[in-house]
Amino acid sequence: MKIGIGSDHAGFEMKESLKTYLSSLRMEVVDFGCQSTVSTDYPDIGYPVAKAVAASKVDKGILICGAGVGMSIVANKVPGVRAALAGNVHVAKLSREHNNANILALGSRVISVDEAKAITKVFLETEFAGGRHARRVDKITMGEAGKEEICMSRVHLIDHPLIQHKLTLIRDKTTGSKDFRDLVAEISTLMAYEVTRDLPLEDTKVETPMGVADARVISGKKVGIIAVLRAGLGMVEGMLRLIPAAKVGHIGIYRDPETLKPIDYYCKLPPDVGDRDLILVDPMLATGGSATSAIRFLKERGAANIKLVVLVSAPEGIKMVQENHPDVDIYTAAIDKCLNSHGYIVPGLGDAGDRLFGTK
Repeated sequence: MKIGIGSDHAGFEMKESLKTYLSSLRMEVVDFGCQSTVSTDYPDIGYPVAKAVAASKVDKGILICGAGVGMSIVANKVPGVRAALAGNVHVAKLSREHNNANILALGSRVISVDEAKAITKVFLETEFAGGRHARRVDKITMGEAGKEEICMSRVHLIDHPLIQHKLTLIRDKTTGSKDFRDLVAEISTLMAYEVTRDLPLEDTKVETPMGVADARVISGKKVGIIAVLRAGLGMVEGMLRLIPAAKVGHIGIYRDPETLKPIDYYCKLPPDVGDRDLILVDPMLATGGSATSAIRFLKERGAANIKLVVLVSAPEGIKMVQENHPDVDIYTAAIDKCLNSHGYIVPGLGDAGDRLFGTK
């Protein structure tokens, strides 16, 4: 890894110590100055390091001044830079996991050299967690480009072969209700793997028959599965197979056959909905009206982190959700051609509720 490092006069001695330390870690170090304790203005060093990081001339940057504040402000003026001022290893770790920080700012008058070494090591060794954090970092990039108003949620097309095979079976009009229900549950379980990819982990130890192993477990994050009645019920069982501790909520919405607008009639949610990562499930994302309304109901009741999971979606529905709720990612197994004049997805799979429960 190639590291660009720089400091003003206040951070010179710490910089020199970190250069030696980084070399011991087999890092390639590029020193941007300063070269003594003679008074130096921090922007004169901070800008060159930040520009080198933004241009990928170095992999990461380290900037040091008395408090670390000046250097972090300068670095963050350069598009493409995400500088984090870290005073302990915990902040350093989170700045990488959650923010994908590419410059570490340190305060030589705030922390010791030994603390700086520990912070630097964690910063350089920690990987970006991605997932929902990637969406947020992308919005920073869009803001830098002056396009923050068009930041949209991500659409995740889950095209695993097993999912696509089972999706083909439920599209088949000859598939009966029992097989349809079983297949919807199976697809939901498989999709849950991708939907929960960004659940946070924490380190632990476990004793195996052969000794003690370093291991990782989900760090106690609460999950809620919210079904849009009635078709969403068919996806709940499959999700619970993978996340059995999740709480389940229900939102009742039906679509007026004349206006195609959603009408709500029921809402029952876990009392701590605001503290949970919510997975909103509904097999079909057609016009987007029901999904948009369901998301609004959740937000009105304090929900802050929502993912929408559907089996089949139409471009019209995706567009409506993104325009109304750009903070909600969409997970789907298929994006079909369009809607017909009755608001059904083409080719779709028909009315998911009727096919689940054998009604017309």
